[in-house]
Amino acid sequence: MPAETAGLIKMTIDEYLERVGEHVDDEYGLAYRRNFADNLGTSQPGMLGCPTRAEYQQLKRAVAIMTSEEKRNVAALSDEQIERIADDAGVDRANFAIFINAYALKLRIKN
Repeated sequence: MPAETAGLIKMTIDEYLERVGEHVDDEYGLAYRRNFADNLGTSQPGMLGCPTRAEYQQLKRAVAIMTSEEKRNVAALSDEQIERIADDAGVDRANFAIFINAYALKLRIKN
């Protein structure tokens, strides 16, 4: 059930993670991402639209170690806090930051 904030129903970070996970390893999405890959073969901005299984597992690990307070106040997390969570979870800092920033934006718009 979505969390209620100021009378509005808002998606929790766990629900957002599930939504991102709906497209793990989607063939079309991965082909699309390859068109925008950098010289290392990554396409971080496309990660939320079509994460690889490894990227999604990293996001799950990072969200799993977040405290209840961090989950409730995602938009207020500092860059240092995001980096610490990523480091503690052993995940890619950039992908986790993209995920957190996208979720924070999602909170500002209508679900």
